[in-house]
Amino acid sequence: MSKNAEHLELPPKTCTIDRLVTKPEDVNKVLEGSKTATRRNGRYADVGEIMELEGKKFRVERVYSQSLGELTDEHARQEGYTTVEEYKEVILSYHPGMPWLPTMKVWVHEFSEVHE
Repeated sequence: MSKNAEHLELPPKTCTIDRLVTKPEDVNKVLEGSKTATRRNGRYADVGEIMELEGKKFRVERVYSQSLGELTDEHARQEGYTTVEEYKEVILSYHPGMPWLPTMKVWVHEFSEVHE
């Protein structure tokens, strides 16, 4: 599927790109290059949209839905963690009482730094 076709099939955004990466530890990971994706329960950005963190710009390259059960260690590394288990522990610490359901869908936002 082309990026344009993928983009056209996306539902409306539920939040704005400025809320995509907000936790200081996550901002640092993005700036260091160890975090190249973030998963949210809603859609925060369109493909091609620009996120700015501390004066650096990052372009959203892909946006797609994924279930928590599909996560691999490679996906966890995109998030700046070593394993899915490590990522899961951190996410659950952010959301006390939230169950980790393999069928729960999240929105993946993949991004890369814009070099001008």
